Amino acid sequence: MPLLALTGGIASGKSTIAALLADRGAVVVDADAIVREVQSPGSPVLADIAAEFGPGVLQPDGSLDRPALGALVFGHPDRLARLNALVHPAVRTESERRFAAAFAGDPSAVVVYDVPLLAEARGGDAWDLVVVAHCPAELRVRRLIDARGLSESDARARIGSQASDEDRLALADVVIDTSADMDATRRQVDDLWRRLVHAD
Repeated sequence: MPLLALTGGIASGKSTIAALLADRGAVVVDADAIVREVQSPGSPVLADIAAEFGPGVLQPDGSLDRPALGALVFGHPDRLARLNALVHPAVRTESERRFAAAFAGDPSAVVVYDVPLLAEARGGDAWDLVVVAHCPAELRVRRLIDARGLSESDARARIGSQASDEDRLALADVVIDTSADMDATRRQVDDLWRRLVHAD
């Protein structure tokens, strides 16, 4: 019953790896999806965010205005830390509930926590394995420009706002290099999957 943390910087191919692992039978718990859930209208977390950052971070329908909140915290480490202090405990509680539910349903399950901010928030947790999706920052800049339509300066700012590659790689038990083609990534995921299912 291995519990993996899968992380990687923006445009590193992390979501692709998560999908490949799911195809092979892993239970994937998506941290971003949990963040959206705990910030849903009517949630205590969203009320706390509005109290901390003002009503301007809410849409007219009461949902979170993500761009407005992002504009307030992006590039302001102190504000980002205040936001994380509101959000991360709720995400931790819900993610651990989902891990427990997955293992209750199948004690031999491979559970993968797809988590962008592992190095920033949960690097010290007791994972059985930490898997890092990795490719050079310049390639990630190019992917953000080509696939997501960002300007080069925006792409570099997004990458610069996250943990460094060195910080992520320092946590890694397994590094999956996504700088080549999809077949190369798939082969590395296959190798990892064989390791996981034969672990015992």
